[in-house]
Amino acid sequence: MEKIPMTRAGHAALDEELKRLKSVERPAIIKAIAEAREHGDLSENAEYHSAREKQSFIEGRIKELEGMLSLADVIDPSTLSGAIKFGATVTLVDEDTDEEKTYQIVGEAEANIEKGLLNLKSPLARALIGKEEGDSVEVRTPGGVRSYEILSVSYV
Repeated sequence: MEKIPMTRAGHAALDEELKRLKSVERPAIIKAIAEAREHGDLSENAEYHSAREKQSFIEGRIKELEGMLSLADVIDPSTLSGAIKFGATVTLVDEDTDEEKTYQIVGEAEANIEKGLLNLKSPLARALIGKEEGDSVEVRTPGGVRSYEILSVSYV
């Protein structure tokens, strides 16, 4: 199977979520199922069906996290330098609106655009890979073609 690139912080966040699901969420849902069973007829017990559905979601997420963590290729961006690659923190300016944005290029599992964590497989990240400070890039987005100038590249 293919390795999943992620930063140390992303790996730690997934590991923390896995621990919380196993030590807090799983026992709580098992208790909720037991309590719902005590209410009698399970065929018409909404609490029981809701708890079983939540249990199914939790178990699925645990398996997903265990799979991602077992395939994780943890990369420390501070050991990298040069042209833009995984782990780079990039400050861009939109050439049309002069709006500045800063993103870190991270793996799919830890991406969160609201927090400035850009998915490695996104159109913007793919356009940035291999470029350097001062370069301009054009990105095809669902909203049309956007032009950005790379103001800075760092590996923190």
